[in-house]
Amino acid sequence: MAAFTAAADLVTGWCLFGLALLVILAFCWVYVRKYQSRRESEVISTITSIFALAIALITSALLPVDIFLVSYVKNQNGTLKDWANPNVTSQIEDTVLYAYYTLYSIILFCVFLWIPFVYFYYEEKDEDDANTCSQIKIAFKYTLGFLLVCAVLLIIGAFVPLDIPSKKNSTEWEKIKLLFEELGSSHGLAALSFSISSLTLIGMVAAITYTAYGMSALPLSLIKGTRNATYERLENTEDIEEVEQNIQRIKSKCKDGRPLPTRDRRMLQQLEDRLRTLRRRGRHLENIEKSCWSKFCGAMRPLKIVWGVFFILVALLFTVSLFLSNLDKALHSAGIDSGFIILGTNLTNPLNMLLPVLQTVFPLDYILITIIIMYFIFTSMAGIRNMGIWFFWIRLYKIRRGRTRPQALLFLCMILLLIVLHTSYMIYSLAPQYVMYGSQKYLSPSNTTVDGHVTNGTTLVPKDCDADAPAEQCTVTRTYLFLHKFWFFSVAYYFGNWAFIAVFLLGLIVSCCKGKKSVIEGEVDEDDSDLSDDEPSLYYG
Repeated sequence: MAAFTAAADLVTGWCLFGLALLVILAFCWVYVRKYQSRRESEVISTITSIFALAIALITSALLPVDIFLVSYVKNQNGTLKDWANPNVTSQIEDTVLYAYYTLYSIILFCVFLWIPFVYFYYEEKDEDDANTCSQIKIAFKYTLGFLLVCAVLLIIGAFVPLDIPSKKNSTEWEKIKLLFEELGSSHGLAALSFSISSLTLIGMVAAITYTAYGMSALPLSLIKGTRNATYERLENTEDIEEVEQNIQRIKSKCKDGRPLPTRDRRMLQQLEDRLRTLRRRGRHLENIEKSCWSKFCGAMRPLKIVWGVFFILVALLFTVSLFLSNLDKALHSAGIDSGFIILGTNLTNPLNMLLPVLQTVFPLDYILITIIIMYFIFTSMAGIRNMGIWFFWIRLYKIRRGRTRPQALLFLCMILLLIVLHTSYMIYSLAPQYVMYGSQKYLSPSNTTVDGHVTNGTTLVPKDCDADAPAEQCTVTRTYLFLHKFWFFSVAYYFGNWAFIAVFLLGLIVSCCKGKKSVIEGEVDEDDSDLSDDEPSLYYG
């Protein structure tokens, strides 16, 4: 009967995971369709973007399933359940491991082959004299460079020495060494882990750039709101009149047929460009002023303020938890040579206390992790939309609702894919014991006490599993196996967390100092074409 109940619970868990897949696919479809250009939409780029983002979210959705399965084989008193024999537990662990192998392999395929090929294909499609055959050849030629990088990462991961340089033979070091030895020595696992960790490192840079800023920009923009469309339109009308007067003043200088000086011609060109932009702004503002959606958003203003306050509180909770976790590693870890691995938790944080409690009632922890991941997605998107996609000081693309080009959409989903990959380590940083062992307990011998005197007898007392626990009594999650195969990546993530906190605080100061955004913020810029005016009614009307 116990085995039947356990099987039913496991089936329920996997069914919930399947339901999450459907929700993820629906979300990715809506998300991509919201931002893709109606005028330049391409089927292949749309499918690629949806698939890439979905794979990243599905990989993150596997995290709580992994933690649930390693925790489920044990009772709360630290003993194994009746049905949890070594064959069953090994089969469960292998199933999750193979799932990670499959998903991570698909991610490598997307990052190093599919997305670059589709991107370069559409880049060549913009050329007037290009045909389909030449587009494919040139796109594949450029994609070979990405395949070469992927091959190099796999080879390095397969043969790089995993021996961590030690300073002294200490008790802590022996425990850490045993923990790393437990993670296995498979070359295939090491190669895949190294490649994924390299992508996660890039995702960390993207998270520091976009997510940290978005965590402050999104809630404060909800709280502050936008400027009134009517007032903005009146100001825009005044600006148009002023520019028209300046244009007429310059043109009046050449009524007698004399050519304009170079300085005046340059000024006239700038004023005419400015006038076209202002007229486009006026049309957008007029559409927004008349739309029912803007009136509905105005009525929902109090709810936006509530959401903004909620989001800023969640951001502060994450930042405080991340700070305490990093501070704990700085004070109590085994040092930089071990990747700042920590034996037990000395400075606990709110999320590290909350997640193990919720994990005992499946699927509450699953829901919380899903909320955390979706929060990172929305804040990352807010940061990307506010900043655009940059290569150092050069802005490559702007991300706007209904007007994002296919190449920009691919860039967007690539960045989000890498950021979502990094969220697994972010969650580990917030709740390290939860990600490593879930709610597992083990039996630890303890001396018995009778009338205040210690006797020779010992009793077995259940204790929470941590890095100090015997390896044979606690099972490390497969997620942790991938995250910490190489200690030097853990060092980079550790310092990256400090940079994340610093950028968030800086972004919070900048967002507080900025005034209200325009109601058409980012929708009309000087370098936009006039064709962009064909589209506002599709999402403002």
